[in-house]
Amino acid sequence: MSPIAASPKPFILIRLLDQWGDLWVRTFTLIGGVSYLLYDVLIWVLRGLFTSKVRFGRAAIITQVVRIGIHSIGIVVLVCGSIGFILALQMAPPLGDFGQTDKIANIVGVAVFRELGPLIAAIVLTGFAGASIAAELGTMVVGEEIEALEAQALNPIRFLVVPRVIATVFSLVLLTVFGDIMAVIAGGFMTIFFLDVSYGLYVTNTLDQLVVGDFLTGLAKAAVFGLILSAIACYNGLSVTGGAAGVGRATTNTVVQTIVIVIIADLMFTTIFFAIGWA
Repeated sequence: MSPIAASPKPFILIRLLDQWGDLWVRTFTLIGGVSYLLYDVLIWVLRGLFTSKVRFGRAAIITQVVRIGIHSIGIVVLVCGSIGFILALQMAPPLGDFGQTDKIANIVGVAVFRELGPLIAAIVLTGFAGASIAAELGTMVVGEEIEALEAQALNPIRFLVVPRVIATVFSLVLLTVFGDIMAVIAGGFMTIFFLDVSYGLYVTNTLDQLVVGDFLTGLAKAAVFGLILSAIACYNGLSVTGGAAGVGRATTNTVVQTIVIVIIADLMFTTIFFAIGWA
């Protein structure tokens, strides 16, 4: 075999190593950039809480809550309600074989309040608001509006990022509550009207199964997911380069990165809660 015919193998290996190394470089760059951004956000929040010279933009936060949270209620309720229907229908055949159809209430309650409520709300909000935040900030970078703020001695983290982070965390917690309630109601509707389980039994099983910890762990996850979502969206938006094409990459990266990291964070939460006996 000639050297020319044998040469592609080392080049393929080098290319694979290069792609693998590039993946890790981009991963650590993202982690470092988001961590530094959250540090800046924390500093400004503490300044706003403990110093009189710094005030939160209340109007800006309310505007973002309306834009991120209020406008997302419909889609979150729709998706979580569909999840409730799906869980009830999927659990009915195996539980029916053992005469335990009424236990659908227990499964729906635990699955929704502990896991699916905050996770589904975070994923929906990622596509609905996360990409929008990244595109909005990216457009401001391309239009040199960020530089204009800095030229006027106005910190973009304080005026642009902090309101969006606070609003996203607050909104996702509330959306999780709406989603939890809607999923349980939808599961109950399917179980009561189509699977011949009485209303009283469904409510009793749900209340007997759930404890306050289930609700609180779900809200804790939602708060962390909101922090992850807003931080990644703001970081990608402020890091835009390359004009309109860069804005498109930022929105795509925001959705992909947020969904992956949120699912990994959910896995870590569940593992920790299981280890300490909360799951």
